[in-house]
Amino acid sequence: MLLLTVCAADAHTRHRDYAKVRLMRRHFDRHESLALAALFAGACAVASSGIFVRLSQTGPIATGFWRGALALPFLAAWAWAQDRHRGPRWYGWVGDARIFWAGVFFTGDLAFWHWSLLLTSVTAATLEANLAPLFVALVTWIVWRERPKPRFLVALAIAFLGVLLIVSPKLGQGRGALVGDLLGLGTAAFYGAYMIVVARLKTTYSTGALMLRTTLIFTVLLAPLMIGEKVLPATPHGWLLLFGLAVIAQVVGQGLIAYGLSRLAASFSSLVLLVQPLAAAIYAGALLGERLTLVQFAGGAVVLAAIVLAQRARS
Repeated sequence: MLLLTVCAADAHTRHRDYAKVRLMRRHFDRHESLALAALFAGACAVASSGIFVRLSQTGPIATGFWRGALALPFLAAWAWAQDRHRGPRWYGWVGDARIFWAGVFFTGDLAFWHWSLLLTSVTAATLEANLAPLFVALVTWIVWRERPKPRFLVALAIAFLGVLLIVSPKLGQGRGALVGDLLGLGTAAFYGAYMIVVARLKTTYSTGALMLRTTLIFTVLLAPLMIGEKVLPATPHGWLLLFGLAVIAQVVGQGLIAYGLSRLAASFSSLVLLVQPLAAAIYAGALLGERLTLVQFAGGAVVLAAIVLAQRARS
């Protein structure tokens, strides 16, 4: 009788534990699905930045300045909401050189990115900017001697071929025609450096606090660089474009991406973020009437394949 009682109690315990596991798994799956949706929506929101920059009534650097300045109040509210239980830490970051360099690299990223959007197609600039993970791997190879796998070297060669296909229609048009694409590659280099620094800051600062501080730094650094450009938009519509860039791309887009990245595997997240060039191509075609040649489409496909291969090689 005692044995039957013990067995029944053990069966009841196992059933209860199994029910808990099922409940936790459903809870995890729900959060994973939410993170995936946030990552996808964030990528689509960030992809719209090229359209806002192209339609902006201010200069490219001034547009970057307003992107940061108008986003700061929203980012401050986000940082306060995340850190309100940690006590006042608003000034503890001033002596952290990593924060400063993250802001510097993001400044270069935005400056090169906005100029490239005015000199080449939105789709080409977005594809070139998405080569940032390759630059990250190159830097870790050169600086920290993390020797890449052979598959990564193959991916690097494939990416170079894809970029050549993208710019091939401009090769006979003189140097000026390639400046926008070179700036797009410069964007990837700066953003890759930014990613490396930020990866070492995530354990120290919350996402909201990190975005607030880097945005504040790049806004201040861009201010003197916009001298000589048209700084103020001429119409309320121009201000609306700048506000849309700040809120949709900088706050909502980057915020959703940060949320998704914190809850999904990095290798999987990097693949989801490849929706950005596709979304940018759709926006540019619908709103700006941009069309890529067949060769450039092939180059874009080659670049995306190279990024996928590189991510798999690193993982």
